[in-house]
Amino acid sequence: MSTINPFLSAMKQLDNAHAALTKGKKKNTAIDQKVAQLREPQRMVNVSIPVVMDDGSQKIFQGYRVQFNNSRGAYKGGIRYHHNVSLDEVKALSFWMAMKCAVADLPLGGGKGGIIVDPKSLSVGELERLSRGYGKAIADIIGPDIDVPAPDVNTNGIIMGWMVDEFLKVQRKKAKLLGVTLTKRDEMKLKSTFTGKAIRDGGSEGREEATGLGGLFVLKTILKKLRLKGRLTAAVQGFGNVGYNIVKFLDEAGITVVAVSDSKGGIYVPEGINPALTLECKKKNGPPDGGLAGCYCSGSVCDLKKGKQVTNDALLELPVDILVPAALENAITEKNASKVRAKVVLEMANGPTTPEADVILYKKGIPVIPDILSNSGGVTVSAFEWEQNLKGQHWTKAQVNTKLAKKMTDAAGAVWIASVSHKTDLRTAAFIVALERILKAMK
Repeated sequence: MSTINPFLSAMKQLDNAHAALTKGKKKNTAIDQKVAQLREPQRMVNVSIPVVMDDGSQKIFQGYRVQFNNSRGAYKGGIRYHHNVSLDEVKALSFWMAMKCAVADLPLGGGKGGIIVDPKSLSVGELERLSRGYGKAIADIIGPDIDVPAPDVNTNGIIMGWMVDEFLKVQRKKAKLLGVTLTKRDEMKLKSTFTGKAIRDGGSEGREEATGLGGLFVLKTILKKLRLKGRLTAAVQGFGNVGYNIVKFLDEAGITVVAVSDSKGGIYVPEGINPALTLECKKKNGPPDGGLAGCYCSGSVCDLKKGKQVTNDALLELPVDILVPAALENAITEKNASKVRAKVVLEMANGPTTPEADVILYKKGIPVIPDILSNSGGVTVSAFEWEQNLKGQHWTKAQVNTKLAKKMTDAAGAVWIASVSHKTDLRTAAFIVALERILKAMK
């Protein structure tokens, strides 16, 4: 577990953007006061969730929901299940969500939720009871115009479905007390409170791969600006949903992915991995999540002679064109940033690079495409799902992807322009774009 406080890192990023935005300008007390407000969440909720375990015993889990800022619209952000969830982590993630929604120019604010739990230690029944308990516990502080949760680390559409069901029970009970019966249209609107749902529950086409696809659109835009082309190679740390999808889309775009890793370690295949075969091999390696050991899948076969194992740390130091940290935060720090040899870093995880590492990479001339831009495809399609539910519509995948491509390309373009005009790195530029939009909306 990292000892780096993610919220302190987030606040350093805010300070950097504030300094860059006001550099050379006359002191503006109103802006300074608004930025001071952005240093603290508007609301933090801690809930206790009692769960009856399969053996009949009771265990009480701790959960959080942080609502950071809603100046641009309803709070928006995922719910993660992880044994290292902390209030500071959820605060940081909710702040980044506010920035991310603003960078993508979505009419939403920032929020985040989490439960301190190792979900792999729970049975399906225990997981459902925990999820329903959390959904019920936060039901009074969420809603389609208030706060719109979504999946995050170790959560998915099934879990969102359980929470939606519990949330609807609470709303029906409230309506009954008022002598009102909810219509199907009322319930569809209420379902928009959660995004990342299964299609049958009102979910959006293209949501599962949206983060990875959005990352590709952003990367292609920035690569054009950098005039970096030819036969490019990439290494991806993390091979979960986001990691796998970015690997798949990089491969389809003609970028050779030579290394991937998961929590157990990684593989290095100089010829380039086959994404689908590698995922299949990982799953076959055993429950609950398998592992990548021995999955040297290139072309149409898996061959032990074609690759070798690498550690997660070693993967970050490979001589590739594009390095993609797509696991958890604080992967690149001041201890290993000097060893990074990639030409571009594409952040697909939240907060994978510390502020100290940012300085080192900038001095080395390695552009870092920041998380609040590069992985905003997920929340963008979540916003599309929210919009579809509110309007009673269902868009095709082609419609979703077309809208996603425009949003990501426009966002990347705005960040690049800010980087050039303020003569700063891409992360600070992204925060400048977000900060300007949020400050404009704040009363």
